[in-house]
Amino acid sequence: MEVISQFQVKEGDTGSPEVQVALLTKRIEKLVSHLKTNPADNHSRRGLLGIVSKRRRLLNYLEKKDAGRYKAIAHKLGLSK
Repeated sequence: MEVISQFQVKEGDTGSPEVQVALLTKRIEKLVSHLKTNPADNHSRRGLLGIVSKRRRLLNYLEKKDAGRYKAIAHKLGLSK
């Protein structure tokens, strides 16, 4: 997966907050485009809210632990608080 290789901290890294946030962001983008074509799909909308919440929690954790890494990932993904 190219997303993992782009954001991994070291070789074989799949669990760092940066990788997890990047993967969640890609899932969010897919769900948003799905919901634009299927606005009545409330089940997917609820799933989207859960994924967004999980990404926010990971970003909050990363901001507390290492603000530099947080700023780097937020800038790379185009996220704002």
